[in-house]
Amino acid sequence: MIVLEHVNKVYDNGFHALKDINLEFKEGEITVLIGPSGCGKSTTMKLINALNTPSSGKVLIDGKNISGLNPVELRRNIGYVIQSVGLFPHMNISKNVGVVPRLKKWDKGKTDQTVNELLDMVGLDHTVYGTRYPSELSGGQQQRVGVARALAADPDIILMDEPFSALDPISREQLQDELIRLQQDLHKTIIFVTHDMDEAIKIADTIILMKDGEVVQTGKPDTILRHPANDFVRNFIGSKRLENENENIYEIPLVDEVMITNPVTSFPSRGLAEAIKMMEMKRVDSLLIVDRNKQLQGAVSIYRVLDQYGEEGKTVADVMHPVRYSVASGSTLPQAIEIMDSHQLSNLPVIDSNNRFLGLITRGSVVKHLAEVYPTMVPPLLNGEDE
Repeated sequence: MIVLEHVNKVYDNGFHALKDINLEFKEGEITVLIGPSGCGKSTTMKLINALNTPSSGKVLIDGKNISGLNPVELRRNIGYVIQSVGLFPHMNISKNVGVVPRLKKWDKGKTDQTVNELLDMVGLDHTVYGTRYPSELSGGQQQRVGVARALAADPDIILMDEPFSALDPISREQLQDELIRLQQDLHKTIIFVTHDMDEAIKIADTIILMKDGEVVQTGKPDTILRHPANDFVRNFIGSKRLENENENIYEIPLVDEVMITNPVTSFPSRGLAEAIKMMEMKRVDSLLIVDRNKQLQGAVSIYRVLDQYGEEGKTVADVMHPVRYSVASGSTLPQAIEIMDSHQLSNLPVIDSNNRFLGLITRGSVVKHLAEVYPTMVPPLLNGEDE
């Protein structure tokens, strides 16, 4: 267990970075430090592995004041993952992961076995990636190596300072999922710094929200969502996640709030090979066909395109089928869900009064919207859907 008792941090220029911080980081949990830039979250985390020293107060690990410990030994027993990864470019991936075990003079056989197991565990086949170098990996793959390296010496504590913030959204979500999966198996004490509330809600067992060097609120994600301590917390969470407190009712969203506004579309004149390439690049299995005035013309599936692919000169206009169901702008989300459920649709176009295509309701966009508001909003919207 990690405890901070009456910790203050004042820099030489007089800046009071931390103000009487009292915190407890529970063993085996992911605790997320979150807040705006300059709030003190990274400073707080760096106190734990002695990269920072408090101006006053104590940092205790398992009851021991770390000020009396050898900082080098302390750091070798704490995993550390940062935004820029910090892999050694001249070392291959296996050697990068095995840095700390070698510093701790582990037996080579044990080190190699641990490295191979960890690379496999984070989704990088050691037989494929072990001999590669950092420059040969994508950003997401490098960050997976960083996670494996932090786990290599089997530390009880892992510090993660905005480790996924520089990644593209897909890689970031994959690594968040990977971290949650690993934690279910490993039960490490993880302190994770982020400025993204969505990320915090997704991965945290406990959230610590900070502002101007002070702790504003601490609690489980659900508790903070349901009971924000003040207007700062409420605004930081975002009003979209909060219910209407004055009337204590849920505001039923309109399809315009939930729809994807930039789905994959195609002009009718596009050739079949172009359509296939577009679907491959965008990772979709169908296209909506719109003209240059955004009038919805039809839809075409990958299966229909492949079936007609041998006939050169054909365009998607030749193989598309009419869109039988759509929903008008201004309709409520429950109305759209009812249409989708009644006709077993995976998506539903949103159109205006002139049949112009505005966006697309998908099951994914519905789930994403519901995830941004109270979880208790799901039953009223989907009442009876799965019964």
